Amino acid sequence: MQIRTKLFIALGAASLAAACSSVNAPAPANTLVVARAATAPVLDGNGNDAAWSAAAPLNVKLGGGANFGGTGETTATLKAVTSGDMIYFLIQYADPTQSVRRGPYQKQTDGSWKKLSDPGDKGGDDNLYYEDKWALIWNIDNSVAGFNENGCAVLCHLGEGKPFGNKYTSKEGELADMWHMKSGRNGVFGQVDDQYVDATRYDAKNAPNAGRKGDPGGPDYKGFSLVNGKPEFMNKGAKAATAGGTYFIKDGDQVAFDDSKFKAGDEVSSYVVFKLLGDRADLQSAYRWQDGKWTFEVARKLVTGSKYDVQFNDPAKTYYFGMAAFDNAQVRHAISYDALKMEFAK
Repeated sequence: MQIRTKLFIALGAASLAAACSSVNAPAPANTLVVARAATAPVLDGNGNDAAWSAAAPLNVKLGGGANFGGTGETTATLKAVTSGDMIYFLIQYADPTQSVRRGPYQKQTDGSWKKLSDPGDKGGDDNLYYEDKWALIWNIDNSVAGFNENGCAVLCHLGEGKPFGNKYTSKEGELADMWHMKSGRNGVFGQVDDQYVDATRYDAKNAPNAGRKGDPGGPDYKGFSLVNGKPEFMNKGAKAATAGGTYFIKDGDQVAFDDSKFKAGDEVSSYVVFKLLGDRADLQSAYRWQDGKWTFEVARKLVTGSKYDVQFNDPAKTYYFGMAAFDNAQVRHAISYDALKMEFAK
């Protein structure tokens, strides 16, 4: 198997300030320090709660992706606090555009409907009509060999029929916890898709997603096709996305399509989104895109009890993770080439 490798470049991040008043020494490089918050932040996507002021920022340079104003890179700023039995994350990064046009259907001048897609997409690689996303991947119980030293790139395998390859661990028993925020699909219900990565190898027929899987409690969405040349569903209210409607249909809002409600140039959704349940619904979120910057606030219990999740059950332990951000890209994510760490303030 060809493992996706890159030269791991030290980012030279500045030493972090103390995570709370009781900590005076700067945090080690590439380390997110979890501060203790007297009052938990409110998930509203603003990121201006007093709790965040107690947390030291970790700046993470992300590169090697698509878009982001043509540079393929951005810098994310992370903060983390804990309150009660919960842990909270603030994730912010620059993105010049908010991307929401995920594969819409567009009415043509002759009255027909067409699904918009990137003409350069040779399969699973749309970088034109997609949504903004990010992902954090955690090494569960330090089970993934090489992760703590080389970061999440050890999970990436080039080729195998896919641009940017597939994700899977090298051996049975190795597990990684993936938090995959799809702003168009998961943001509807204020959730982050809780996924995991195991050792399943890529198989075009039986395992097209290789080791990347959702925790029990999905799906998060379902696409639908053209029926007799027209989209199968529309949002109740029949408002085109290009006329103030949405590029998604919330489950329960889908109704039979009425072509008479739309004119040439109108765009409508091609998928229905569902609320995640059970194990897959552990991560709650609120977000906002404003003035070229994304702000996400994420909450999860410190301990979920799921074998598919990293358990933040030991404040003396170091937790290793990786990060990626996608700007209007299906798979071409900008990533951190370093192994990132999270520690709790002492």
